[in-house]
Amino acid sequence: MQVRAMHFQRNAARALADAPLQDILRRFGTGLAEKRAKARLAYGIDAFEGLRDAAAAIRRRVVGNLDSWLERFEAEATRRGTVVLWAESSEDVCAHVLEICRRHGVKKAIKSKSMLSEEAGLNEALEAAGVQPVETDLGEYIIQMAKEPPSHIIAPAIHKSKEDVAALFAEQHRRPRLEDIGQLTREARLMLREHFLSADLGISGANFLVAETGSVALVTNEGNGRMVTTLPRVHVAITGIEKVVPTLEDLSTLNRVLPRSATGQEISNYFSILTGPKAPQDADGPEHMYVILVDAGRTGLLGGEMESMLSCIRCGACMNHCPVYRTVGGHAYGWVYPGPMGSVLTPAYVGLENALDLPQAATLCGACEAVCPVRIPLPELLRGLREKQTERGLRPWTERAGLGLWAWAARRPAAYALLSKIGVRLLRTMGGTRGRIGRLPLGAGWTLMRDMPAPEGRTFRELYAARPQGTRLS
Repeated sequence: MQVRAMHFQRNAARALADAPLQDILRRFGTGLAEKRAKARLAYGIDAFEGLRDAAAAIRRRVVGNLDSWLERFEAEATRRGTVVLWAESSEDVCAHVLEICRRHGVKKAIKSKSMLSEEAGLNEALEAAGVQPVETDLGEYIIQMAKEPPSHIIAPAIHKSKEDVAALFAEQHRRPRLEDIGQLTREARLMLREHFLSADLGISGANFLVAETGSVALVTNEGNGRMVTTLPRVHVAITGIEKVVPTLEDLSTLNRVLPRSATGQEISNYFSILTGPKAPQDADGPEHMYVILVDAGRTGLLGGEMESMLSCIRCGACMNHCPVYRTVGGHAYGWVYPGPMGSVLTPAYVGLENALDLPQAATLCGACEAVCPVRIPLPELLRGLREKQTERGLRPWTERAGLGLWAWAARRPAAYALLSKIGVRLLRTMGGTRGRIGRLPLGAGWTLMRDMPAPEGRTFRELYAARPQGTRLS
């Protein structure tokens, strides 16, 4: 997937001006956030917070000894007949999959949702090699036909309305247009059935890898995940190296917090643990199973300020609660991962200089950290990236000059007080009789979509000094 994170401001402005998208985002609103809140309440608030503590501890334990757990996983998976491959880069991922396709004579690959295959640009590589990739997750199926990237890691087609999907299906399927959601989903199942039955290769991601058994765990809400991993004669699971967990008991803990955080469900509709290829006594399953363990920048986070991002379990809670994401949608972020998690991961994986605006694409309100099931301090990480940008001189010179001027004044109380007096009076004059500022010089971003209330013309110190004696500030 091409990285367009450098264009966040332009993408965000386009999203704000897109009336149909804004209508969809308003309807999306806080739906998943409210479902999470209900699930937390039903589980018991204290118990749920304890569950988050336990999940965070598991992820920290893994990241602290990642090499050991990966070696254990490789040994156990190999012992059970799975071929484990290592990929240092996205290019290595594509090379491994294409070699598997050549080895087994694959002409069609069906796919369950995999964000890492988006990272690697796998579909494009398969098509170039003459292998037909078919996305079978309904959201991914929709955006593949639309030739668009996902806009959400859980609900990739959240930016599409029912009318958009109806028009797309009618055009691509060459069938009469349907309007009912149930009929549209049945049509998708009908069109996908032939692909399930004729594909040679199934490609999936992995929500978790279990070191003690060498297993791949998949958490899905559609039956396509099981079809992809059992019907084709070859199954390839592609996953980041950070997805390993030590034991099945740890997996159980994480699987209690993941669906509640993502969609507000107690448990997902389908939970699969896949251990090796089909055995002689098995009724179904692949003849050959591969797991590709991908680095692609992940080891670069170990031991550094961003290491805690390796704990992420890709639930999407941070973006469901983020006021910026809910305003501009996922495509504005310009790469695979949107929202607060993407604002940290994208600079970490593709380079801070290639994602200059993403650390700024947050209000630092703290909602993302408050709901993260593994307690990643996202606001702190975003602040750290902002500091690095300033240290490396990556922010615009006007911004750096403005901050430098503010820092100079802040170290000189008398100068700061004088400039504050001048500033509030100037802003009061700009507000006019309406008391609102429609265009703010040197700060157009604040007033692009809304007016700024003008101050009354006195600084806080002046207001404090003028208060009646004995009055307390609440």
